Amino acid sequence: MNSKVDAFLDKAKKWQTEMKLLREIVLDCNLTENYKWMHPCYTYQGKNVVLIHGFKEYCALLFHKGVLLQDTNGLLIQQTKNVQAARQIRFTNLQQIIALESTIKTYIFEAIEIEKSGMEVPFKKTKEFNMPEEFQTVLENNSEVKKAFEALTSGRQRGYLLYFSQAKQSKTRISRIEKCIPQIIECKGLNDK
Repeated sequence: MNSKVDAFLDKAKKWQTEMKLLREIVLDCNLTENYKWMHPCYTYQGKNVVLIHGFKEYCALLFHKGVLLQDTNGLLIQQTKNVQAARQIRFTNLQQIIALESTIKTYIFEAIEIEKSGMEVPFKKTKEFNMPEEFQTVLENNSEVKKAFEALTSGRQRGYLLYFSQAKQSKTRISRIEKCIPQIIECKGLNDK
């Protein structure tokens, strides 16, 4: 057990009892407990398998390669449309977790087998993401921005494209693009400091 996870759970204002039970269930599956991304994260031979996190409306087990799971019980949820690999099982009360304990373990053991097998999630390529017209225009008219954007890692490129595309109005997309240009030129990702 990890002392950082103890502290995380002790400080939890919501879902504390549910997350403590999820922790017991996951630890019973012989995974290594870590604390990553400010949440309890469980690994198999250094590979992320499952993470416990809480939200306003629910707490969840997030399977890092959940898209590869069979999901025979139809429990897995794609958190947002842009999440490619991870899937969640969501809980809104302790009784749900108790009732699903053996099923949860089945999903965890399947996730461990996926790690053992070396299976990887086939991610969409950056060129498969929507390129907002406004950003395409910037790239066509500004070689410095184009060169810097192409030098970014594919993950950073996708981050920008998703951020720009989420804006419904062209005016908002243009504003976002203009604010991000200095960061792109510095070869930084959207959330890099």
